Amino acid sequence: MSKMDIKENWRYIKKHFYISFRQNLHVIFASVDAQNNPVATPIGTLFFNKNQTGFYFEKFVTNLPNNRGHNSNICVLAVNSNKLMWIKALFRGYFSKYPGLKLYGELGDRREATAIEMQRLNRRMKTTKGLKGNTYLWGDMKYIREITFTRVEKISLGRMTQNI
Repeated sequence: MSKMDIKENWRYIKKHFYISFRQNLHVIFASVDAQNNPVATPIGTLFFNKNQTGFYFEKFVTNLPNNRGHNSNICVLAVNSNKLMWIKALFRGYFSKYPGLKLYGELGDRREATAIEMQRLNRRMKTTKGLKGNTYLWGDMKYIREITFTRVEKISLGRMTQNI
């Protein structure tokens, strides 16, 4: 387990998640169900604020809100899957920046999205605006769920990440 200070590195963390999202178009949320089974949920609408908080749009998501009823803790994984970055690291024998980060936090309340939050969603989805699938997936997003992040953990790949 390799920790970093979440407040001190918040800008780096947000940048890593942004880059990872551009590669994968989603991040993975992990939660725990009522039987203590792990549940992984892909989310394509995670946004970060300036103060170690964030939100995601909650439309198709059912496990996270159900699991929040008994355990509001989550972990969000973002892996930078850029093939060129990985090939360079394999040739060099090390990564120059972390290939993955895990953010731990707590799910907050569900509420209606503000105008600013809707603008952020629309800006992210603007390249697909006008396509039928865009309307189906993101056309009537109305609700967000707030998240407070408490710590971050770097993905450790032994010698490949020991000097970062």
